[in-house]
Amino acid sequence: MKETFRWFGTSDTVSLSNIKQAGATGIVTALHHVDNGEIWTIKDIENVKNTIEKNGLEWAFIESIPVHENIKLRQGDYLKRIENYKQSLKNIAQCGVKNVCYNFMPVLDWTRTHLYWELNDGSTALRFDKVEMAIFEAFILKRKNVDKSYDASILRDAEMHFDNMSPEEKQRLEDSILKGLPGTVDDLTIPKFKEMIAQYDGISHADLKSNLSYFLNQIIPLAEELGIKMAIHPDDPPFDILGLPRIIKSERDLDDLVNFIDSPSNGITFCTGSLGANPENDLPKMIEKFKDRIHFLHLRNVKREPNGSFYEDHHLEGSSDMYEVVKTVLKIEKERNISIPMRPDHGHQMLDDLKNTTTYAGYSAIGRLKGLAELRGLSMGIFKSDIR
Repeated sequence: MKETFRWFGTSDTVSLSNIKQAGATGIVTALHHVDNGEIWTIKDIENVKNTIEKNGLEWAFIESIPVHENIKLRQGDYLKRIENYKQSLKNIAQCGVKNVCYNFMPVLDWTRTHLYWELNDGSTALRFDKVEMAIFEAFILKRKNVDKSYDASILRDAEMHFDNMSPEEKQRLEDSILKGLPGTVDDLTIPKFKEMIAQYDGISHADLKSNLSYFLNQIIPLAEELGIKMAIHPDDPPFDILGLPRIIKSERDLDDLVNFIDSPSNGITFCTGSLGANPENDLPKMIEKFKDRIHFLHLRNVKREPNGSFYEDHHLEGSSDMYEVVKTVLKIEKERNISIPMRPDHGHQMLDDLKNTTTYAGYSAIGRLKGLAELRGLSMGIFKSDIR
């Protein structure tokens, strides 16, 4: 596997020098200063690419060129936004960057209720708590028809817990959901959030899948012509939240995706954390099934809980068998004679990074370095004992 690391640009507390010391050779980043739906210019792309290459690294994957909400909804100026997307693809290809991770999640990217949940060893992790999500939806957001989204037992626990929460705890929950996403807006308010969600009123899973299919049929022929690999990221968490449909969360959804348009450019970012939070997903089986379409790997592990909650566990622990996952990946790489770009994802905040209050939650240096080292060792051990 080609070892890569997520980097959020020159303002990131984790520098390119730090990443190089971790042993990664590839950088995963984006033009975070460009508004969603606008064109990525050649000048901006080259500036980032040159900065990376001056540090002896390679821009291995773009994550992400965001898909504008109007494209997801197929309304308003969506045709203009698709043309902008196409121009951005042409520009990155001209600059020699030809791997793009993207997602089709409505309104929010990955969502957590805790950004700094303390583990037994004193480090902190990202956590999704089903009861706290219900608290946010029912009592902070005050979303209509929330009773249709949660079991009665979850809502009873949510009401009881909410009554005992301090104002600081309620603010922490709101901030975790609205302001916890690196590289996105940091000033989202509850009224604005309600407006964004309301745009999806009446949009079903089938509608959103149809809109994704339309988008792909517009851009994938161009991507294939340009030699670009598009790799969709699964929904995180892999189930509906906020009354919004989630459409890339299972083996069946990935079947639909690859059938929307038959092209090697229509691929997958196989995230073992997002897909692993769904207990119905057999990760090694899915990797084998979609081996020709997996262009990018996010390797992390979550610990599932019975009520649907989960937290980011150590990379080699948790509910998914990372040994079997990596073994299957290495087998496929050998068969295809390729090296799939991989990055360790959502590391714990630990050691000296616990003192850093400005680092992006889940993206501190030491926790991801630990994850990368563990995955590197696992990969080497499997390769030498089982694959060769």
